[in-house]
Amino acid sequence: MIEAAIAQAETLLNHVQISDAPRRVGRLVSLDGGMLEVTGFNRPIGTGARIIASDGSCARAEVIGFRGNRAILVPLDEGAPLSAGARVEPDAAANMVQVGEGLIGRVIDAMGQPLDRKGPILAQGVWPINGVRGNVLDRGRVTEPFDLGVRAVNALLTAGRGQRIAIIAGSGVGKSVLMGQMIAGADADVVVTGLIGERGREVADFLETKLSGDMMRKSVVVAVPADHPPVLRLRAAARATAIAEYFRSRGLKVLLLIDSLTRCAHAQREIGLSLGEPPAMKGYPPSALALIPRLVERAGVDVRTGGSITALYTVLADGDDTDDPIVDAARAIVDGHIVLSRHLSEQSIFPAIDIGKSLSRVMADVTNDDHLRAAATYRALWAAYEENKDLILMGAYRPGNDPLIDEAVSRRQEVLNFLRQSAKSQIDIDTSISALTAEFGR
Repeated sequence: MIEAAIAQAETLLNHVQISDAPRRVGRLVSLDGGMLEVTGFNRPIGTGARIIASDGSCARAEVIGFRGNRAILVPLDEGAPLSAGARVEPDAAANMVQVGEGLIGRVIDAMGQPLDRKGPILAQGVWPINGVRGNVLDRGRVTEPFDLGVRAVNALLTAGRGQRIAIIAGSGVGKSVLMGQMIAGADADVVVTGLIGERGREVADFLETKLSGDMMRKSVVVAVPADHPPVLRLRAAARATAIAEYFRSRGLKVLLLIDSLTRCAHAQREIGLSLGEPPAMKGYPPSALALIPRLVERAGVDVRTGGSITALYTVLADGDDTDDPIVDAARAIVDGHIVLSRHLSEQSIFPAIDIGKSLSRVMADVTNDDHLRAAATYRALWAAYEENKDLILMGAYRPGNDPLIDEAVSRRQEVLNFLRQSAKSQIDIDTSISALTAEFGR
């Protein structure tokens, strides 16, 4: 079915490029605030376009909306000499992503061009950038554990193959470090990483520290820094997801990382507000919140091929507000979330996972009863201390009143030490579970 969809897409692509392009030509009439207004270009939102610049070169653009009978386009190439009356042609190839084994080990931009100076990308396959729409019943259940190499996650927030997980934290609390640990310890055939809206320095740092050596040999990186137009940031996230879908269709276990989902929402907010959408919750238009499920729902298990996409999405909690609209929307759609605590990071406890606020919705489906009981004991001790923390620190709690609180106080350091793990170490899932059951099993 997937092969048929790809073949159909390729046929449509060739048909549009050969027969349709000459008859559907628009004209650029104005350039306002980075937005292009084009007449005679009746194409759907998301359609790619080529604009013939005044020097004869082609500038790429994408349809993002309409104003009356005019199409609104956003240029994908900055600095092109565009003038009124410029010819605008459809570019169906813009909606197809280059995929294949030749992408492994490469770093590309939002348009698929190499950034690593290793020559052209030798990958011959294509895949729709917005994915292949299929039957919802083709999405399989999450029933197998997925090793992420972090003891606290493996033991207390056990992930499953095909699960979607949000890593939620404020700035500077350790999202990227935790994600790097998970990449190094993940049991995956292919790792696809989308670095969306990062600082330029952080892209190079991520490649050298998180994907160095053997790890890069099974990785694909799509990178778009923060200073690029918002439409490119959105295309980068969609391209990374499309590449992951292709490898899933080949029956592989794929780990997809998007850093960060919040910056994708920010990019959609810029576009939505420019088109006149009303700001709804905290300045986010409806399209920004609708983007999250469209992107996240593309990950998961494919029952037809046996492949899977286990996805990690970092979510920036602006001002450490875990009730931010983007945080709330992401938490509602994913299969689990890991909340990082600034309070724990200030105590030099890394990874700074707030176990009480974190959850894996598939944990009960991928592990056994002994493990679940030990995890429940740990959570009970964590919750008892956190709920009575003020009384304990003020000396208002009198030992002997509650056995659970007494145990939580006496074992507090043991509970915190279980979280601690060096950023450069990996602890497999069996070792993690054994340690939990040995220390906290009843």
